[in-house]
Amino acid sequence: MEKKYINLNNDEKYAYIEKGKGNKNLILVHGNFSSSIYFKPLIELLPDDIHVYAMDLRGFGDSTYNSRIYSLKDLADDIYLFMEKLDINKADILGWSLGGGVVMEFAVKYPEKLDKLILLNSTTYKGYPVFKKDENNQMKIGEVYTSREEMAKDPVQVKPILDALATKNKDMIKAIFNMTIYTVNKPKEEDYDLYVEDSLKQRNLVDVDFALASLNLGNQNNLYSDGDNTIGNIEADTLHIWGTQDKTVPENMIKDNVEAIKNSTYIKFDECAHSPLVDKPKELAKAIINFIK
Repeated sequence: MEKKYINLNNDEKYAYIEKGKGNKNLILVHGNFSSSIYFKPLIELLPDDIHVYAMDLRGFGDSTYNSRIYSLKDLADDIYLFMEKLDINKADILGWSLGGGVVMEFAVKYPEKLDKLILLNSTTYKGYPVFKKDENNQMKIGEVYTSREEMAKDPVQVKPILDALATKNKDMIKAIFNMTIYTVNKPKEEDYDLYVEDSLKQRNLVDVDFALASLNLGNQNNLYSDGDNTIGNIEADTLHIWGTQDKTVPENMIKDNVEAIKNSTYIKFDECAHSPLVDKPKELAKAIINFIK
């Protein structure tokens, strides 16, 4: 899929994929260590009367990373600027995994720009913690990192990916994905290569990991940050989708979001892991079309 480019009014250049026409706009926001190209199986199944935009977030894929991000709000602001630049008055917005955190921040800050919200195997609104590890690389629950520099040394969740990025190690990336994301089905070989090539372009891994851990729209401290108690402000109809074999986002995180967002609908896919885009593309496309139309 060919990417287009647009300069935002914050000195960032965003790469994105566009398909379809019409007044029904759908914006797709990817997760961590991925990009717009990961939405390829879904985009191919969506009808042309849905105007689809899938972007590479700042620091991912082929978008620039001129200014460092400090929270997921920074990426939510980018989505707003993206919509303003392309004259998109309002849109349905889907966020996958980390992207779910980004679009929840967007829903809180820019409700006038949002029609319906879709959270796909999304992080919880309380953030996705990275705990310190012991000498056996087991999580020390409750012990958190105090800086990005300290988190960068995490031997399980962060440093292996940083090393793979530094060495452009495609086999290592696939091995990590096969253990965490593609535990039911693998992408088609030609697609898998496209995905990994885009993932290896990421320049903001530690910043995003720390921002995700610090995400907190609740009313209690999550060890990384105090909550701002804004999750209850989301008024948009919201569809939550989760794969029952997801090894990355447990169901309790999904249920947190379902319970906290007023107008929620919850769908589960069996025989599906962290990427319904690969495991259940047809069912996913049908669920999205039914929800937004």
